Amino acid sequence: MSQTELLQQLASMSTEARNPASAKLDQLNSLAIVSLINQADHAVASAITPCLPKVARAVDAIVQAFASGGRLIYLGAGTSGRLGILDAAECPPTFSVPANQVVALIAGGSTAIQRAVEGAEDSPELAVAELTAINFSQHDVLVGIAASGRTPFVMGALAYGRQLGATTVAISCNASGPILAAADIAICAETGPEVLTGSTRMKAGTAQKMLLNMLSTAAMVRSGKVYQNLMVDLHASNQKLEARAVRIVMQATDCDSVTANAALQQAGMSAKLAILLVLTGQDLASCQQALAASKGFVSQALEAGQ
Repeated sequence: MSQTELLQQLASMSTEARNPASAKLDQLNSLAIVSLINQADHAVASAITPCLPKVARAVDAIVQAFASGGRLIYLGAGTSGRLGILDAAECPPTFSVPANQVVALIAGGSTAIQRAVEGAEDSPELAVAELTAINFSQHDVLVGIAASGRTPFVMGALAYGRQLGATTVAISCNASGPILAAADIAICAETGPEVLTGSTRMKAGTAQKMLLNMLSTAAMVRSGKVYQNLMVDLHASNQKLEARAVRIVMQATDCDSVTANAALQQAGMSAKLAILLVLTGQDLASCQQALAASKGFVSQALEAGQ
């Protein structure tokens, strides 16, 4: 793409426009600057509200993919790619899912997590190579993330995903972004001009983080990883998380810490099983069988045992 064409694209993007409210940003004191940023951030959640039906559609597709052995694949460049990595990295400890169930790919590979890899985001072919390397298939859901909505790396990935017959989702903060037309489900949170012109790690980045939170959390809830509003499938890998597991069992059953600890030890530190042990009074094998029959949903396992 020529520089002229790119300049024309940038001119059409709301995230690249100048924000009149911050026109004298360089003349403000520290409190005025952070107050202005905070004021702008208040608009982010409202920008996401119109997207919720499409976010829900994406969640349904992810749940279906998980149920059939598929994966959730995040893909982006720069800030967008790093946000995907952040969300994916939190899924195993929070929900005890395998590390390869939610995967994040960033243009430029692992080096790009901490510093820019020049030119990587301009290559659609690189995205296809990254997806091929992880054996991406029609069973997976691909979420392409680009605040601008025009990143070639993301465009190439979405085109490849559709070619394979996978469900594709685009997340952008610009209604004119071509990635929206390239995906099965187009999610556009129009956050508008940034306080610092073009710095989409700010409002646009916040919106993307909020959307990824929704996708992964809602999909995990719908997949039986949550009981009530408790993280009953967390992986207790350190002292803080072990204490949290105890607290979760206490909150779910109204038992004391001694009872919760004993149930967790019997259940191999599985909060789900510990909850069933306390609430049903049945033995471990019966609780395991009930949980398997309910496909991991604690509430259904409890209902079946009544």
